[in-house]
Amino acid sequence: MDYYQFAFLFAQADTGKLFNIIANFIYLVLAAIALWGAFCVIMVWTRVSRQRFKNEAEQAEFLNELEPRLMEKDFDGAAAMCDGDPRAVPQLSLVAIANHHIGYSKVKRIVMDRFQRDVLSELEQRLSWVKTVIASAPMVGLFGTVFGMMGAFSKLATSENVEPAALANDISVALITTASGLAIALPLVLLTNSINIRIRKMEDLVGSGITRIMDTMREALSK
Repeated sequence: MDYYQFAFLFAQADTGKLFNIIANFIYLVLAAIALWGAFCVIMVWTRVSRQRFKNEAEQAEFLNELEPRLMEKDFDGAAAMCDGDPRAVPQLSLVAIANHHIGYSKVKRIVMDRFQRDVLSELEQRLSWVKTVIASAPMVGLFGTVFGMMGAFSKLATSENVEPAALANDISVALITTASGLAIALPLVLLTNSINIRIRKMEDLVGSGITRIMDTMREALSK
């Protein structure tokens, strides 16, 4: 074996090692994207579940107990009832009660601002990360596809006798990364749509609850 043959074989071995490193790195990136997407989905789902009443009847039961205290101007008792409850309606009611002395219009504006800032904004931020994962996972998979096919064509171009196993390894990288990117994105699309429905239902439920609370406070303060 002369020097040039040795250098060619060495380059081939080094290229194969580099290819495996990059392929493993792509797998790690896809795994990290999948974990981050799943984490954001779980966080949003958990937060929506924690901040909403299970149904309208449960919220109505809470409001039926809170409204008499507001009508009697027992703001301390109403605040104690809302304090410690992590759901959006009790927390927003607590904000309204704490600021009842500044007038109905200002209280309503503060409550709606807190709802947008403290509840919806955080959910939208988490969902934006999920949408980023949905967009990036197929792109990373496509990069793996192109990279794997480049490795396969490179072997075909530089070797007279190509081993099928070597080509199969490169092509498997291309196919696995494509499938992984799609497997990450598709379930997240379905989950995101489900979460958006839950958020819209929560908005409607919280909106009706806050409207009822504010109407009761306006009536109580007008006495």
